[in-house]
Amino acid sequence: MKGLPKKIFSSIAVFMGKKLNRRILYLVLIILVALGEFLLSALVRRTYVFYSFIEGDTVVENRMLPRAPDRETDIRRYVEDALLGPESPDSAPLFPRETRLNAFMFREGEVFADLTEDAALPFQGEGDVFRGLLTLNEGIRRNFPYVKNVRLFIGGNEVFFKEFHGIFTDPADNSKTAL
Repeated sequence: MKGLPKKIFSSIAVFMGKKLNRRILYLVLIILVALGEFLLSALVRRTYVFYSFIEGDTVVENRMLPRAPDRETDIRRYVEDALLGPESPDSAPLFPRETRLNAFMFREGEVFADLTEDAALPFQGEGDVFRGLLTLNEGIRRNFPYVKNVRLFIGGNEVFFKEFHGIFTDPADNSKTAL
């Protein structure tokens, strides 16, 4: 009788060990499947900020874009999609509908994007060129953390470089870029 409690305890420990090992195995399998799905996914989530027509409040849209083999193509697709405007009919586009991307480069952490001259024109009575360019600049930086600097051009001329430099180089003043 003296050995019976030891045998019961050891058999329970073996049983619990097998059960625990199975649970750990299941957890590892779930993690591997999720990681594989994440790495093999052909889509990536991007966020866009637009403004509502009525109040002017910010509207954030999430979109799934195809993943590109290189960073430059990923950023270019993001900019082209932002130029198409919002999906919601209650939101205003950042630029006039005719605005397109003339040229685009991503070199050594710096983005160079040249928009057509239509980006400088007011649209729908309330278009704000600075707000549209600032929002595009912030969107690129938010979605692509490896981007160090964004230089935007309209018709080959760099725009708001002093203002953008002041906003994005002073880390203590986040009120200018708050949503």
